[in-house]
Amino acid sequence: MDSFAAATRRTSLTCAIAIALFAPGIASAQAASDVAQDKRIAQLETEVLALKQMVEQQQTQLVDARTRLDAATQPPGAPLLRGPGMQSSGAIVTAPPAQASPALGAGAPSRAPIQNTAIVAGGDSHFTYGGFIKLDMMSTYTSDGAIADSTPGRLFYFPAATPVDAGPGKSYTDFHAQFSRIWFGVDRVTDAGDKLKGYVEFDFFGGGNGNVGNEKFSNGYPPTLRHAYVQWNHWLAGQTWTNAMDLGSLPETVDFVGIVDGTLFARQAQIRYSTGNWSFSLENPQTWYQAGSPAQVSSGENNIPDVTARWTTKGNWGHFSVAGLARQLRTADDSTAGYALSVAGSFKLSDTDLLQYTVSGGPGLGRYIGFGLIPDAYIERDGGLKAQDGYAGFAAWRHNWTGNLRSTLAYSAAYISTDESAVGQLATERTQSWRLNLIYSPFPRLDVGAEVSWAKRQLANDAEGELNRLQTTVKYTF
Repeated sequence: MDSFAAATRRTSLTCAIAIALFAPGIASAQAASDVAQDKRIAQLETEVLALKQMVEQQQTQLVDARTRLDAATQPPGAPLLRGPGMQSSGAIVTAPPAQASPALGAGAPSRAPIQNTAIVAGGDSHFTYGGFIKLDMMSTYTSDGAIADSTPGRLFYFPAATPVDAGPGKSYTDFHAQFSRIWFGVDRVTDAGDKLKGYVEFDFFGGGNGNVGNEKFSNGYPPTLRHAYVQWNHWLAGQTWTNAMDLGSLPETVDFVGIVDGTLFARQAQIRYSTGNWSFSLENPQTWYQAGSPAQVSSGENNIPDVTARWTTKGNWGHFSVAGLARQLRTADDSTAGYALSVAGSFKLSDTDLLQYTVSGGPGLGRYIGFGLIPDAYIERDGGLKAQDGYAGFAAWRHNWTGNLRSTLAYSAAYISTDESAVGQLATERTQSWRLNLIYSPFPRLDVGAEVSWAKRQLANDAEGELNRLQTTVKYTF
């Protein structure tokens, strides 16, 4: 029994000595393994963080490059357009570098603002979006009658809507956000180097029809298609601005367009080819004519598209363009030819001053001016169809008071060589308007502005009507 106890004690002592000898080595090996694993994890985290920073930097560089390309393709002085019709803030600002989000901590990687972050649609396609939210508030007085509620003239300056000899003077106030806008684009460069682009844009004008949106309780208005086109290298197909229109000559106004009397303005379906300084297009034809009265009648008889050509040059001084328009004017009983010429541009007067202008004229200028102010043609007393002579133009001076405060003074006018014996003395013969604004951008992409305007419409019998308007706006571009 004693010998068994002694053996047991010897065995226990042997195990204790073995544990004492080998345990430190085992623990040391385990610790070394843990340290190595921690180092590998730390290295992987560092590499992942570096990759994330590199991707975000490349996204920011891509957006900056696209922005510079957009700016380079616009004439000096023109508003930066991310897509046709998409006007950004007019403030002169320098975008600050992206800052790290406070929620991520000081050591976290910086992130580009969502407005500057490209969205990859998949594969080699690049998806972009943008638009703006715009509130318009206006108080209007018309000297010779009222502009009907829920019509375009209550939303923006519409020359033909200025009342003449329609009753006593009227005043009214209107608020709306119908010109808020959103657009989407998809760009792609193929392996062969072909450049493809799709673009679509909507606002909520709804055609200015009170029947599709009312002010009783909901103020709901349907989307209105502005642009929908595809580009393939030098070719464009779809609906967008007419090729005869010079976007870079348009001044910044609080009103939707402002200088409506004197500018070429049309969006329509077309096929366009651009190369170098030149661009050519075949565009949707339409004839509006007068038949014995001031009212314009729409004809669907055209079978030849409108043809345009435009040449543009630009430099540090500004830009200059010349555009020509040739048209078939046709009714069910007769047809004739129409044509027009337009000269437009901008000129940098100083670092803070810019002159913008357009002058157009010719028989057949017609519906391209003043939201259809001028008829394309009229029926003569002998029954023949004659192209209507029309002339229009505007000049605008923009002054930057500071980097985020600016003003535009603009004058616009249109003249129609009316044949009173054929269309009567109540046809519009002349319109003109002045406007002066002040626009402040407290932050990039946010504009707050006010504009005063005066307009007059004169008939063939020399009767006149005037419009006075004070309009303010708040606009956020995204």
